[in-house]
Amino acid sequence: MRAMLLKQIAPIELDSEPLSLGEIPVPVPAPDELLLQVLACGVCHTELDEIEGRTPPPHLPVVPGHEVIGRVVDRGVEVTSHAVGDRVGVGWIHSSSGEPDENLSPLFRATGRDVNGGYAEYMTVSQHYAYPIPDVFSDTEAAPLLCAGGIGHRALKLTNLEDGQPLGLTGFGGSAHLVMQLARHRFPNSEVFVFARDPQSREFALQLGAVWAGDTGERAPRPLQAIIDTTPAWTPIVKALPNLAPGGRLVVNAIRKEDNDKSELLNLSYHDDLWMEREIKSVANITAADIREFLPLAAEIPIYPTVTTFPLEESNEALRQLKYHPVRGAKVLVMQ
Repeated sequence: MRAMLLKQIAPIELDSEPLSLGEIPVPVPAPDELLLQVLACGVCHTELDEIEGRTPPPHLPVVPGHEVIGRVVDRGVEVTSHAVGDRVGVGWIHSSSGEPDENLSPLFRATGRDVNGGYAEYMTVSQHYAYPIPDVFSDTEAAPLLCAGGIGHRALKLTNLEDGQPLGLTGFGGSAHLVMQLARHRFPNSEVFVFARDPQSREFALQLGAVWAGDTGERAPRPLQAIIDTTPAWTPIVKALPNLAPGGRLVVNAIRKEDNDKSELLNLSYHDDLWMEREIKSVANITAADIREFLPLAAEIPIYPTVTTFPLEESNEALRQLKYHPVRGAKVLVMQ
């Protein structure tokens, strides 16, 4: 089968080819696993973190990809929950303890990092970490929901926001544009304020219902009870904290942060930015329960990602665009 392989850790440059197209054997499902024919796979910023070594795979080569939509074409002898022909999704969590806090477990293993993922024509997944996909979504619409949507859902829960309280979003890419739609449904009386560097993202945020959109360093018109940061950088966090109301919470929705602007943390003021019981909380991975809870909710609302598609062999172009030329919404690989 065709697959995009990560063979070495290296920075992604404007002209680099971090992944190699190759032929590898079709995997054989274990007794409790499904074999999926991959239909679509989202491109996530965490792939940049894997390739550039911020969350490196334990072995190489590896097939990245953890926002996977696939069709069951075979299954192990112990599988009881999915039939051949079913369409299912696979997220960041490949396996873990199965406990409610399995996202924090040392047993946590990630799809596309610790095991081969969805940048390939076929992959295997445990029946316990494969999720039915609502029929209202196409393959390309569903793919970003498995991570960008699911972890955005978890981040929104961690804000402890109540209806009517104002919410801020820093960055407006693949995850934030889904959080916006989710927040407007769950908290119809809460205004959403967006901080983003480029004018196109700010305009997109206003189109999706933000009451205000400004640059990263601007002050929102009012204090915010909660802010969700979806950026890879430190500067947006430092700039966002003065916008928090007393007792407010900033939730960092990222697996890793880049170090290019880490010195910006020296500009933090305890009195101005953290005092008055302001909080910073991280989101760590995701649970199977988060995804099972989010997918039916996304269908009910419904939440439709804005998507740009690429064929599998153009994975490197999708990754370069994700790093250097962000466009609205999410990027998704399709198998042809």
